[in-house]
Amino acid sequence: MGDNSHEHIENNSEYKGLKVNKGIPQPEIVNNESVQRFLTKKRKLLSVDEYVNGILKGDITLLSRAVTLVESSKPEHQKIAQQIIEKCLPHSGNSLRIGITGVPGVGKSTFIEALGKYLTGQGNKLAVLAIDPSSERSKGSILGDKTRMEDLSGDKNAYIRPSPSAGSLGGVARKTRETIVLCEAAGFSHIFIETVGVGQSETAVHSMTDFFLLLMLAGAGDELQGIKRGIMEMADLIAINKADGHNVDKAKMAKRQYENALHLFPAKESEWRPQVLTCSAATKKGIVDVWDKIEEHKKQTAQNGYFSRKRNQQAIFWMHETIQEQLKRDFYQNPFIKGKIAEMESSVLNNQMSSFVAAGELLKIHNENQKES
Repeated sequence: MGDNSHEHIENNSEYKGLKVNKGIPQPEIVNNESVQRFLTKKRKLLSVDEYVNGILKGDITLLSRAVTLVESSKPEHQKIAQQIIEKCLPHSGNSLRIGITGVPGVGKSTFIEALGKYLTGQGNKLAVLAIDPSSERSKGSILGDKTRMEDLSGDKNAYIRPSPSAGSLGGVARKTRETIVLCEAAGFSHIFIETVGVGQSETAVHSMTDFFLLLMLAGAGDELQGIKRGIMEMADLIAINKADGHNVDKAKMAKRQYENALHLFPAKESEWRPQVLTCSAATKKGIVDVWDKIEEHKKQTAQNGYFSRKRNQQAIFWMHETIQEQLKRDFYQNPFIKGKIAEMESSVLNNQMSSFVAAGELLKIHNENQKES
């Protein structure tokens, strides 16, 4: 085969008993033109009507692609996304939106899968979304890679979408709110919005759902410690999970404690009295009871008008939230502000200027720049 010692150092005479053959040249990629066509096609954006028609037909692939546009920070993607949302809006609003939160380790994924499989088993279509503002820092999200919900992620009547890594809570929440519109237009009758149960994301979830479910664990009498009063007040139902085996008695004790705590809170505007149930997502025990309470809540709030009143309040709330988010983004993306902000920060740190004066100066620069353009 000739000398190939220049290609393989092992063939040098100093390495006794070694010989490495040259090998054969690698064949070219089969049908290279087809591969290039596929890659080009994959990158190509569809028209707004193509996305909308696909979503209205329940095409999950096009729904996912539209959600990706919603989550994108590119201006051209945002423009298309807003047009898609506008056309889908008349076909939205027909789902029951349920917020689910709980401390880490409460078994949220198992619970969502158990309740989700019960719903899809009844012929319902379920979308599971997540709000996780920490994902920008940790580069992960609550739902992760969906491996914790294998049965549900393989269910043809379920759609699972991890949290967008948009950084700020306002950005993540707005994108989730817009994703709800698309999912409803695609025919999903039930939407779960999951959050991690620590921080401000519960307020965001509460502002876009019809029912707020708080998952808890039975401990050793310290259940009420570390639970924010605000989260307790938002809850329409507290479900004590993992009430199985040796935990049954602890769960019953915790149930009494939570019921006593709920009596201390003022009555809800919805006229609904929050309740406490025990359940075991692992054994499916009590899951149907939880769902019965959710349906009972919907029936009561529909009858007294609170259901539609809350939806209207949420729509106005998100209009104002979007304005604030847009103004904030415009401010920080302004090239004049970008050039001046470090200088102002330095003046504040050196006590040459107060925080309030510096902020006023930057806002003045921004407003003057807006007038000129």
